[in-house]
Amino acid sequence: MTEVTSSTTRPAPSSPETTGTEPKQNRMPFGRWFREVGWRHVVGVLALVFAAFPILYVVSASLNPLGTVASTSLIPSRVSLVNYQTLLNGTRGPFIRWYLNTMIVCAAVAAMQIFFSVLAAYAFSRFRFKGRRGGLLALLLIMMFPATLSMIAIYNMISDIGEVLPSIGLNTLLGYCLALMGGALGQVWLIKGTFDTIPKELDEAAILDGCTHWQVFYRILLPSLKPILATTFLLAFVGIISEFILGSIFLTDDSKKTLAVGLYGMLSGDRSNNLGIFAAGSVMTMIPVIALFQYLQKYIVGGATAGAVKG
Repeated sequence: MTEVTSSTTRPAPSSPETTGTEPKQNRMPFGRWFREVGWRHVVGVLALVFAAFPILYVVSASLNPLGTVASTSLIPSRVSLVNYQTLLNGTRGPFIRWYLNTMIVCAAVAAMQIFFSVLAAYAFSRFRFKGRRGGLLALLLIMMFPATLSMIAIYNMISDIGEVLPSIGLNTLLGYCLALMGGALGQVWLIKGTFDTIPKELDEAAILDGCTHWQVFYRILLPSLKPILATTFLLAFVGIISEFILGSIFLTDDSKKTLAVGLYGMLSGDRSNNLGIFAAGSVMTMIPVIALFQYLQKYIVGGATAGAVKG
């Protein structure tokens, strides 16, 4: 006679899908969230409003057809492109020529500044020589003094050079570029800091494989410097495009002026009635800076996030 054993079955645990109830989530209290995270959003919004207010005012003034100080507000009552048309027609000055001069000066000077800064940073980072520490401290000390202190000396020097070589004297773009090249080593400290983060074992391995110092610099180290090169080039470009003091002294002919010098001369003639045209020129000056930032952003972000990815 066989015995039949019956097994007792236990009910399966009910899941949130079958019961229709959702698990409780531990939510942070609002007071604690605001103390730890929320205040950062408030500061960010305030900083954004503070930064956007003057930009919106300039854009509004450029779209205002009256173009006066009294009629300009944050939100224009009338929208027109007459200020841009007047600016591009050249009735108030050769704006297109100023634009081309500015782009030439900014591209040439920024590229040469980064080139010399990279060479100097490579030497200070990878080589050990007498006077290395003193040279770095001297560069740091020079950077602490404003460029206006050397304005008279630079003016006299370029004026004397122009008597011998008129092509690089006063009122020439080449002479103005040479004057701006006085700050060619202003980015050495930033680039040297990036050089120091690259292991020297890469240099030694490349030299053992038969590479020269130039090949190590050009093929091994330089591709790793794209983020800092993009950042320093953008900083140099912005600094040069907004330079006014030296330009107002060196450039007096309308065909040689840059945007900063030409627009200021236009505004100083009649500050009230030329505000709209000046604002239109300012908006058009923003375009190359914004375009350059958008182009270089991928190198900056890519370099910042490359170290967080494991191979």
